[in-house]
Amino acid sequence: MPQTKFAPLVSNVETLAPVRDVGRVVGVGGGLVQVQGLGALARLGDRLRLLRKDGPPLEGEVLQLGTEALTMLPEEPLTGVALGNRVILSGPSRIAPCDEWIGRVIDPMGRPLDGRMLPRGETARDLYAAPPPAAQRRGLGRRLETGMRVFNTLLPIVQGQRLGLFAGSGVGKTRLLGHLAQNMQADVVVIALIGERGRELGDFVRNVLGPDGMTRAVVVAATSDQSPLLRRRCAWTAMSVAEHFRDQGRNVLLLADSITRFAEAHREIAVASGEAAALRGFPASTAHTIMALAERAGPGCDGMGDITALFTVLVAGSDMEEPVADILRGVLDGHVVMDRKIAERGRYPAVDLPRSVSRSLPEAADEAENTAISEARRLLGVYDENEMMIRAGLYAAGSDPVLDSAIAVWPELDAFLAEVEPQGTAESFAKLRLILRRASVAAARAGAG
Repeated sequence: MPQTKFAPLVSNVETLAPVRDVGRVVGVGGGLVQVQGLGALARLGDRLRLLRKDGPPLEGEVLQLGTEALTMLPEEPLTGVALGNRVILSGPSRIAPCDEWIGRVIDPMGRPLDGRMLPRGETARDLYAAPPPAAQRRGLGRRLETGMRVFNTLLPIVQGQRLGLFAGSGVGKTRLLGHLAQNMQADVVVIALIGERGRELGDFVRNVLGPDGMTRAVVVAATSDQSPLLRRRCAWTAMSVAEHFRDQGRNVLLLADSITRFAEAHREIAVASGEAAALRGFPASTAHTIMALAERAGPGCDGMGDITALFTVLVAGSDMEEPVADILRGVLDGHVVMDRKIAERGRYPAVDLPRSVSRSLPEAADEAENTAISEARRLLGVYDENEMMIRAGLYAAGSDPVLDSAIAVWPELDAFLAEVEPQGTAESFAKLRLILRRASVAAARAGAG
């Protein structure tokens, strides 16, 4: 039998330690635990295991270090914790992904959530890895097929691009993520469900992704009832899994839902450590935490694959200026805005094209394609600006040739944006040009009349 068959077992054995560093609980209060005896050994972010006399061990993380004691932030309520309880230092937060993780659902600690044994890879990875060297990274790659006309044409996604998806609740965001996970070009799909409702995890895996989608996907999930440590760690674990496959030369699609809940989890932890709130209730470290996560995605160096990433942001009342949305929009390669009004009239995906931008353009399209994209965006923007006047019957045909074209083209363009099973990018652009030609003819007739 090949030696590589034993690699996961050997890796597990190597994690065992004959000697464990042990401290004692010397204080409990405010949801935190003071531990003495480990201050000279522990580092910020290290894992701790508190052994209660009654009940299972309590997992946590080193939040603060002091000369006399360290502060532990636990992952569960402190019920049953007593002075003198032993606390074991487990070491840095690491995971060891491997190919057997594909098709599986795991938690932020790298443990299986689907009831089956999960093998450990040969090499452990740090959750807080640095991005590839900026000067050595490749540029954005080729345009990717997505299975949706709007992203194949007007909002192209290219290999290694990082996009933000800004949406409120109930506008089709989860459905869109599921479609991209099933249909977008990629070797491996890594999905981070951060702070999702527990019942939605099973529904997303069984019904939204389905068996076909899971054949190339790794789902990392932390539900809304879990501690902020696990919710924040969910994004880092998913990114580390994506980096594992990228370093093997594979092209990875990373879908993170949502960065808003990631930032909220970070806020809870930062406030517990004593950091003051600054940005509408978010601590100042929020910006760096979000940007550091986003920078790890994108193109790799020579010999690596790329991580194409889609980060979702929950925007209440379509407020694109709230802190998390503003921070993420400034660091990404484009943003897609989903509008509730569009969703309510039944168009899916409910993408608000005039407010959405793909910074892969104009390089991602040729001259003729860029001309069609610009014309379509211009007409949709003009219609959007004058929609109230049009619907009120206050516009007289022939008054404005551009608006005449926009009115003529709008029904077909709106239907075009809703088509989710095109033959491919070339066919989509051919149809877009045909729609624009018909709009020109209709506008000319309106002007002649």
